[in-house]
Order: sequence, then C-alpha cells, then structure tokens
Amino acid sequence: MRIRVDWRSSCSLTGTVLKWLSVPLAAPLVLALLDAEDPVPFVVAIIATVAIGIGLEGLRGDPTLGQREAFLMVSLTWLTVALVGTIPFVLVGLGAPSASAFAFSVDGVVNAAFEGMSGLTTTGATVMSGWDFANQSRAILLWRQLLQWLGGLGILIVAIGLLSNLLVGGAQLMETETQTKSVQKLRPRLDETARLIWGLYVGLTALAAGTFYGLHLLGLAPNMDLFNAVSHALTSVATAGFSPEGESVGAFEPVVQWAVIPFMVLGATNFVLLYALTQGEWRRPLESAEFRFYIGLLTSIGALVATILWLDPTIDDGLEATVRHGLFNVVSMLTTTGYASTDFNYWSAGATQLLFFCMFLGGMAGSTTCSIKTLRWLVALKAFRRSLFTAIHPQAVRPVRLGDDVVDEETIGDIFAYLMLAIGIFALLTVFVVVDAVRAGTAVSEFEALSASASIFLNIGPAFGMAGPMDNYAGFPTTTRTVMIVMMWIGRIEIVPVLVLLTPAFWRS
Repeated sequence: MRIRVDWRSSCSLTGTVLKWLSVPLAAPLVLALLDAEDPVPFVVAIIATVAIGIGLEGLRGDPTLGQREAFLMVSLTWLTVALVGTIPFVLVGLGAPSASAFAFSVDGVVNAAFEGMSGLTTTGATVMSGWDFANQSRAILLWRQLLQWLGGLGILIVAIGLLSNLLVGGAQLMETETQTKSVQKLRPRLDETARLIWGLYVGLTALAAGTFYGLHLLGLAPNMDLFNAVSHALTSVATAGFSPEGESVGAFEPVVQWAVIPFMVLGATNFVLLYALTQGEWRRPLESAEFRFYIGLLTSIGALVATILWLDPTIDDGLEATVRHGLFNVVSMLTTTGYASTDFNYWSAGATQLLFFCMFLGGMAGSTTCSIKTLRWLVALKAFRRSLFTAIHPQAVRPVRLGDDVVDEETIGDIFAYLMLAIGIFALLTVFVVVDAVRAGTAVSEFEALSASASIFLNIGPAFGMAGPMDNYAGFPTTTRTVMIVMMWIGRIEIVPVLVLLTPAFWRS
C-alpha cells in the first residue's frame, strides 16, 4: 500500500508546537529554584521537549497542510504534548506508592501519564490523594495547572499562530477544536484571529487571578494566596478542574466559590461572543440561540438541584449554602470544569442523577469546554421537533434554523452520527471498566463505572463513588487507567481526528 498522507509535514509541525512547550515549563522551573526545590524534573523536561521538537521539526515535507495532514497533526500534537508533559510527574514520583520505587513501577508510570493526559485534555481527573497534595512541591502543582491552561485553548492557538500562512490548514485545526467556522470571521487573517483569541484567553485568566487574589487582600479569603489565586484562575477559565487543594474549591470560603462560578461560565462560552462583548456588541450573546439554551440549562438545572437539596431532610446547610452548592456543582459539571464545592457523593439520588446528566451536556462550541456541547444538543432537539411536526404534516418543508441561519441536512446528519458514536463509545468503556474490575478483583459498582466512564471520555474530572470529588482514580486497576488515558485523548479532540486515522482510506488515495 502506498501512503498518500504527507506524514512528514504533520510530524514537522507537531515538532514546532512541541518545541514551544519549553516556554511554559520555565515557570515551574523558576518557582522550584525560588522554593529551593529540585529543579531537575523541569530541566530534563525542557531538554527533552526541545530535543524531540527539533527532531520532529526536521522531518520537513510539503509546507501545504491538507485536510488529512491536519487530522494527523491534531492527533499527534495532543498525544505528544501530553506525554512529554508527563516527564516532571515521572521524575518526582507523582502517584507512585513510593518515589524511590517509581522508576521501576509500571503502576507509577501509568499514574504519571494519567495525570499528564488528564491535565492537557482539561479532564481534571487525578490519581493524587490528600497525602500527595500535601507533599508535592508548589512547582509540580503549578505545572499541573499550566498543563490544563494550555489544554484549554493554548496549544491550538499556538499551533494556529505558527500556521498563519497556511490559511486552510489553520482553519481546519481551529474547526477541529471549536466545531465552528464563525471564528474565522473575527478578522480576515487567521494569524490575527489567533492573537485575538489568545488575548481574550490571557485577559480572562488575569481577571480571574486578580479577582481571587483581591478577595484575599480584602480579608475575605485568607487561604486564597497569590499561588492559589493564579492556580485556580488557570483552571477555572480553562474549564479544567485541577486544584492544588485536595478538597478542590471546597477548601475555600463561600465567597470564593461564588467568585469562581462566573469564570467557569465564561470559559465555557463561545469566544466569538466574548470578543463581540469587548467590541461593545452587548446584544450579541442574547441573539445567539445556543447561548440562550446554554444559560437556560445552567439556571434551570441549578435551581432544580438546589430545590432537591433544600427538600432533603438529611441536609441542613441553610438556604445560602444549599443554593451555592447546588448551582456551583451544576455549573462545574455542565461546563466540564470538574471543581467541587462539597462532596456530592453524599447527596440524594435525585441530585446526583442530575449531575450525571450534566456530564453529557458541555458548554458552548468555540469555548474551552469538553463533552458533547450545547450546540449539538440544540440542533438535535430542533431536528427532533421538526420530525414530530412532519410526522403530522408529511408534505411540510420545515428547515432547522439557528437564529436566521438554516442548518443544512448534512450537518444535522453529522451531529446525530456524532451523538450515536459518543454514546456508543461511552457504553463500551463502561463495559470494559466493569469487566476489568471483576478481573482485577476490584469492587466497582455499576453507577461508579457509568460515572467514571462518562467523566473520563467526556473530560469532566470527578465522578461518583471511588472516583468522587474528594477521592481519585488510583483505585481502578492499572489496565483500566491505561485505557482511560487513551479515552481522554480521543474524547478531547472529539473522536473523529483519532478514529479517522484507523481507516485504510485515510492513508490511501
């Protein structure tokens, strides 16, 4: 078989992106030096990143990036950056039973790779326990946060900036992540678009850090010091969920939890709409059918969960705390952030089932969020309502509209295909988790397997039971965690770029 894909171009451009990973690695290196911690994990990671990046960059091919080469590059970029980003975790023994035995522990290497992939894919699932959080340096904890910030939009924005002269290829990369072509309309040149979105992302992160640290300076949040403020700003805007605290945002005062909510909401909002707001187009979000649907889901489900908690006789937190915990955790789950303000493992079945339902929704297209995304659900619901209408009126011609635009039938078909594919993969992963748990003699209930599979594949983070918000995934068998690493990767880049590589037609003319 003659390979028709210019894999050299894909690898070369992947190397260019990977080489620049050394820049954010400098931040935890500096912090390690300031804290008199061991800088070797970050020095080794920087050397490896630059060396591998330059090596891949040397595989130069055709400078024109076609559609197949773009698919290959997207898949390779997320995989290689996640794996190289794992190097500091390997060298510090993160997640291993003991650091001294880490180099010889397959389980420890899998844990480190799990943490790295979870970070870059903004999943937020962890294998770290409370002991791990207390005994890790601030430098390694900062690297966890930075990986998630890069995974939110940073990696693809860097890629698009580097590909500014490859207009078609760059647009394909952005479309793969955002599933929206409207992002190109911000400016006629793609490199300007990349800079605009990068500026929004950095600005929103700085605003979050300033807000959180401002609460500390006002005396309202004593333990929200500068390190915690920056760390939570990085992962709230990225809708990612890692926290330097073992209790997540539940470790902070209620005012901090209220302050985090709007940044999770903004991070899961289409960045095209956020840009419109900066240009004074205040009505633009309200004119978006998807934005109205997204906000409607957040408020209605949040109110419903808060009501269920209020009516639960076993919960006596008071009105403010009940509303806060209900709204916070619904926003966190729906936006795929994965923070927690309390251990919702102890909530009643009605509340936890609604949180489980939120896992499948996701935020808006063109945002940092994961999961299926509200745009797909909105189109699917409109198409289903159209089907009900045409069942009664067979001769009627009724297009599916989003605002003033008609959604073409091919797009509707693609959305239904994606929904079926996502649900099918989730179901298969659930079966594997249950079967592997039985094989390994690990006690995993059906709901624990369902929630963990959804959380991993849809890149949510916490699940229920043994993988709950105050626990971790270390209790799952090594084989299960290995498969979960792959599923986080596939889920984050929305299935197709990876699965298409497995088809013979992709590699042949």
